[in-house]
Amino acid sequence: MQITLKLYATLSDRLPDGAVKNAAEIIVEDDVTLNKVIDRYNVPRELAHLVLVNGHFVCDTDRDQTGALVEGDVLAIWPPVAGG
Repeated sequence: MQITLKLYATLSDRLPDGAVKNAAEIIVEDDVTLNKVIDRYNVPRELAHLVLVNGHFVCDTDRDQTGALVEGDVLAIWPPVAGG
């Protein structure tokens, strides 16, 4: 299935070639977990601080569940941000 992967800040360089404005259309398996997508794009799990599916936060304990993504979803990931 096809989803949109968005990686922000220091993670954006991990997007595949052809990404535009921090986003890339990617193909994933129907039963993929969020952590499998995170791992596939070499995002260290400790840097996947804020993970949203269609704007809804997914805590780290739920990121290994299958069925979290469906066709057309948007998976957005931010690293921890320092400063203020």
